[in-house]
Amino acid sequence: MAYPPNFEPSSPITARYLATIRRDLFNLRRHSLVRASGLVVLSFAAALVMSGFPNNRANPYLVIPALFSSIGTADTIRCMQRRWSFYHAGVILCIYMDIMVVGMIFFFLLYPYLDWLSLTK
Repeated sequence: MAYPPNFEPSSPITARYLATIRRDLFNLRRHSLVRASGLVVLSFAAALVMSGFPNNRANPYLVIPALFSSIGTADTIRCMQRRWSFYHAGVILCIYMDIMVVGMIFFFLLYPYLDWLSLTK
């Protein structure tokens, strides 16, 4: 994150700058790649804790992180631009990361219920 040249923690300019960041981050009408990626990564961390990985116990509440990561992926897709640029390429990489995380969360959700997939009987 780039700070303004005269960055002082207690100045009114800094307070206005941080208020602008908060306003842009939490405004759902604005496109925010930080908000989208943060939502996906936090939902993956919650799914990792809830699933008890590497023991993978069945937990139907993993639907909640799956839903939030899907919303984060949709928010990332909203950040796409019409013309190609390096920002557009970065957004595509973030979309690939989001899809991989959503797939892992659904794996954590469904694997304990798929007995035919495990080798132990």
